[in-house]
Amino acid sequence: MYLRKTQRRNKDGSAVRYVQLANNRRVDGQTQAEVLVNLGREDRLDLDALRRLVASINRYLGEDDDVTAPLGTQAGPLQVESSRPIGTIWLLDQLWKLLGIDTALARHLDGRRFRTDVERVLFALVANRAVAPGSKLAAGEWATRDVVIPGLPELDGNNQALRAMDLLIEGDATGAVQETVFFAAAHLLNLEVDLIFFDTTSTYFERDGEDEESDEALRRFGHSKDHRKDLPQIVIGLAVTREGIPVRCWVWPGNTSDTTVITQVKDDLRTWRLGRVVTVADSGFSSEANLAYLTRAGGHYITGVKMRETSKKADAALARQGRYQEVRDNLRVKEVRLDGDPGRRWVVCHNPAEAARDAERREQQLTAISDELERIAQARTADAKKAKDKAAKTGKRPVKPNDAVHRKAECALRDHPSLGRWLKQHPTTARLSIDRAKVAAESRLDGKYLLATSDPDLSAEDVALGYKNLLEAERSFRTMKSTLYLRPVFHRLDERIRAHVLLCWLALLLIRVAERRTGTTWRTIRNELGRIHQVTLAGPAGRLQQTTRITDTQARLFKDCGVPMPPKMSGIQTTE
Repeated sequence: MYLRKTQRRNKDGSAVRYVQLANNRRVDGQTQAEVLVNLGREDRLDLDALRRLVASINRYLGEDDDVTAPLGTQAGPLQVESSRPIGTIWLLDQLWKLLGIDTALARHLDGRRFRTDVERVLFALVANRAVAPGSKLAAGEWATRDVVIPGLPELDGNNQALRAMDLLIEGDATGAVQETVFFAAAHLLNLEVDLIFFDTTSTYFERDGEDEESDEALRRFGHSKDHRKDLPQIVIGLAVTREGIPVRCWVWPGNTSDTTVITQVKDDLRTWRLGRVVTVADSGFSSEANLAYLTRAGGHYITGVKMRETSKKADAALARQGRYQEVRDNLRVKEVRLDGDPGRRWVVCHNPAEAARDAERREQQLTAISDELERIAQARTADAKKAKDKAAKTGKRPVKPNDAVHRKAECALRDHPSLGRWLKQHPTTARLSIDRAKVAAESRLDGKYLLATSDPDLSAEDVALGYKNLLEAERSFRTMKSTLYLRPVFHRLDERIRAHVLLCWLALLLIRVAERRTGTTWRTIRNELGRIHQVTLAGPAGRLQQTTRITDTQARLFKDCGVPMPPKMSGIQTTE
């Protein structure tokens, strides 16, 4: 059924329009319009009666009445005061409550009363990282003027944000809040926590020097994974599940070595009583002391092993003969057990496609080296011939040509970051040549990587695929640095640096939960729900907030996340 208009013309040429309620039906295979009700001339319609009819139909369908009509009556029209996005913030807020983060923070604050709702301020800071990351001062203006933060009318300046950050990490709150939130997420998403993936990264500060007030200060120079060795930094550790859900984060001084942090990670997670846990880490954490510590209290590990460093056990595992087992099109595995090492299993993994790429890349580099060595040799020969010809013309003894230019070219080739590894320098002549023994040794490692595990139950296939999931930790770091703008950090106090990382961790958690429940990237979710606005309308009879129409795609995102949609009407205020 639908409303349609018809018209007729009077003798004087004027048009008269009529409104009808019609319905289409098929007669003899053709669609014909059937008039159900003649509502009368368009210029004489009772519009209030039509509105009451629409309201009655809405009530029957279970939808709210349109309450904007009484506010803009004959006394004057409605005016739009503001329009701000609410969709993405609403989703994050509902997930925030669903994971019990608000409850965990309330428990941490221990019933203390503040002039500002600290929990709402912290949510605004987390939402700002996920939607439009900026400084804490910019986050206050963003939360007050640019978006709708439920329960937070405004965020007054920078002081409230910094005070909330101080309260977030007060005492032992960091570990307690993370533990409560993680177990809520594990229960909500039915997460598997038998494998915990751990990795570290670094992030820098825009300042010239490191902190000198204390030896335990966070901002220190160290090995930068951001390729900014000129700036002080901190080291961040992150543990995630195989689904990419963050478990916990840590912050250490920028000069901290990877081999020194695994004991703290093990101790902190052990207090959570996760049950049977296999820690997955890369080769940077595979010292014998760390591996022994990970096996305490029934724990186990899966770790990468450095193949190019001197290790008799690694060499023995790679040299052991055996048949590979096909796991996937691009992965074969072979399990090896060594005598004298009964508590450890070795898994050799081979990727045929990667082996072909390694061989092709190496051949290209060797060709470039050969061409450069040939060019240098020809240049030397040409200089020698030129000197000899000049001596023959002048009748003088030939002068030995200056070899400094050619030696400089050889030094540049030897010190090249990718080509120099294939060269060796002869002790007598100091000439360069390709190290064929190094080439043969590297060719045996094409497409291979070596794993070690202490778990006696996991199959070689599960070990290999479990280690590949370590990419989830690396993906989380990329999200924190790009989407959440973790870097550069502009805080000075150590406590606020830790709070900044924890805010990014909470934002990452909300993002991963939304992605997992919807099967959609956060960028798509953010852009789609960002089109939902809350419009503030004001009229002579009062004011209210109305949410723009929600599309089927947007409704599906809310449904997949298991949260309700924003209300159509809210904040109704009348002048009576």
